Amino acid sequence: MPSPFDVSSRRARRYDRIARWIITLGGIAVIASVIAIVAMIVSVTLPLFQRPQADLVATTRLPETVPASRIVGAGVEAAIRGDDIWFTVWTSDGVAHCIDGHTGKQRYFKRLPPPENASGISLSKAEQLNATRWSLVWANGAASLVEVPTAEKDDVRTLASVPAPETRPRQVLLRRSGSGAITRAALLADGTIAILRQTTAESFTGDEETKTNQVSLRSEVGLAIQALAMDHEGSTLYAGTRDGLLARWKFDDSGEVEQREVVRAFSDRRPITSLALALGDVSLVVGDAQGQLTTWCLVNADDTRKLRQIHDLQAHDATITQILPSGRNKTLLSVDEKGVIHFDYLTSERHLLSIPTAGAEQGGPPRAVAYNTRGDTLGVIDPRGDIRVWRLRMGSPEVSWRTLFGKVFYEGYDSADYVWQTTGGEDFEPKYSLVPLLFGTLKGTFYAMLFAGPIALFGAAYVSYFTTPGWRKTIKPVVEIMATVPSVVIGFLVALWLAPLLESWLLAFFLSLMTLPLVFVAFMFLWQALRQGNWAKRIENGYEFLLMPLVFAVGIGLAAWLSGPLEDMLFRGNFRQWLFQALGMPYDQRNNIIIAFGLGFTVIPIIFSIAEDSLSNVPYNMTAASMALGASRWQTFSRVILPSASPGIFAAMMIGFGRAVGETMIVLMATGNTPILAWSPLNGMRTLSANIAVEIPEAPVGETLYRVLFLCAVLLFLLTFLVNTAAELVRQHLRKRYGRF
Repeated sequence: MPSPFDVSSRRARRYDRIARWIITLGGIAVIASVIAIVAMIVSVTLPLFQRPQADLVATTRLPETVPASRIVGAGVEAAIRGDDIWFTVWTSDGVAHCIDGHTGKQRYFKRLPPPENASGISLSKAEQLNATRWSLVWANGAASLVEVPTAEKDDVRTLASVPAPETRPRQVLLRRSGSGAITRAALLADGTIAILRQTTAESFTGDEETKTNQVSLRSEVGLAIQALAMDHEGSTLYAGTRDGLLARWKFDDSGEVEQREVVRAFSDRRPITSLALALGDVSLVVGDAQGQLTTWCLVNADDTRKLRQIHDLQAHDATITQILPSGRNKTLLSVDEKGVIHFDYLTSERHLLSIPTAGAEQGGPPRAVAYNTRGDTLGVIDPRGDIRVWRLRMGSPEVSWRTLFGKVFYEGYDSADYVWQTTGGEDFEPKYSLVPLLFGTLKGTFYAMLFAGPIALFGAAYVSYFTTPGWRKTIKPVVEIMATVPSVVIGFLVALWLAPLLESWLLAFFLSLMTLPLVFVAFMFLWQALRQGNWAKRIENGYEFLLMPLVFAVGIGLAAWLSGPLEDMLFRGNFRQWLFQALGMPYDQRNNIIIAFGLGFTVIPIIFSIAEDSLSNVPYNMTAASMALGASRWQTFSRVILPSASPGIFAAMMIGFGRAVGETMIVLMATGNTPILAWSPLNGMRTLSANIAVEIPEAPVGETLYRVLFLCAVLLFLLTFLVNTAAELVRQHLRKRYGRF
């Protein structure tokens, strides 16, 4: 019969095996969960960098009633859901044909009567302005703005018409502003540009009164003009010449020229063959005879706004004949004379796609190229009347490694810069530079560690080695309780209580950085004279910290007392204004000083606890041996205890660093969330974690911003992973060097 000892031993071994399996499975589950989380956030991020694709979804022919030779313009639209695709094709007889993109059958047609002064004149050009609005130009120069509804029962509606100029023009542009003003620019045969502006206003009697103003633009570039472009408001006109000049005219409300500018676009005098304005009417896209595609913007130069080239896109192999901007983002479609179509993104300078059309096979451009307003459908009609339709999957063309981590020249800026900005107006271009967020993360962590590191380490050194065992048992739990305070409470306090207080006593705060050390040094000199007494010797035996509140009170009180007179005498009573005017350092109420206090409060307990444990775990025989050899307490600590505990102290600092990097609520509430690049402690910043918290509620699932925020999460993981890996390597090195295990 087995003895009780054998039974107990078998039971213990069984429990050990069970515990080992439970711990092993638990560890594997934790590792698998971490890997699964990382895999998930990476999988959401990867589509940002997928190459755009174009799928040929339909090939058909025009109906016999619509000969290709009579087409003067075409547009294509596709259903948001489903495969329904239809073309709006204008022919020279002024008829808009709706054609099925899959079958080539005509669904219906709408005939537009020509303007009164263009009766019997054929239609020469149809330019699509948006999904339903078209600008039509007749052969004699008369022009109309019309709206073509998608419903078969609705008729074409004429929004505005202008008469033909006195002589037959080479090119005509017609625009209608949001206020209803009509602007026509007609390039005449002699190089003159005839500007006509019609404005409608309500008279005193309540009747509508139409005013017409005509201006003739004559300049040295007139006869050489080959391409024109005008913004949708009709306020700015651009012209490109055959000898490489760009001209710009800015009009006032009445149509008079307000500004004019002529710049040499290309030093080799290459001809400019095509012009267009990208979405938002800020960037001018220029195509030339060498196939180069460039973009130009107004930037500040010599106290005025001047045209400057800011982007250079991938070149064609032949002369560019047509440029079509997307109605959704800064994607540009360009066609060369060989019929090759390029898709490029303006800001990121990414070349997205190249599509050789049927026209390329024939050695010439297609008869019509249609690009829908959503930017996901391309339709091409070749000279033989064949129709081809592509569905485009562009992904996130605005994102590239350069836009995420490099300087980018954005519209409205005077130079390339790192910018994070995701909200704006209707034509706003999102900016996704992660550099300000990474900088803000490291900046906030730096100031927090600058404040928390010395306090936590000096506190741990004092508690573990210099104070009494009784006080050690009291102080350590109190400090560890600090870690239980919710970060949202800390953020609330520093944002709503500490920030206004610091703003009121800003000069006193900076003075305290000088008065506290001076008062401490003065106190130490005084203490040398007082320490001979028995009462002083008792305080020196582990109760020195009881005198520190007095030192702090005197130092801070002295700074507060001096701040008022010094501010009046040196800074004219306004220290913050002096900082801005003299040093160029604006003061934000929610700044990095506030963050240092807030994050420091959360980091101190972690660093203190780990560092104190490391220092306390140094074997006592090492301390005793050092003291026996005649070393003082400070010599023993600095030369024996501190090196032996250095691996744990370094680990404490790295864990505190990781805690500060990942903090969200405090930096969200107390930084101002301004993604800027400035080391000044007097302004705010935005961190990666706070950026995720701010942006994710408004980010559409699956869109670019949503995926970029997941990329921020990946960067946070990589940052903490690299920091922890480096910390472990250094810690192992220190252990080997100082013989610790």
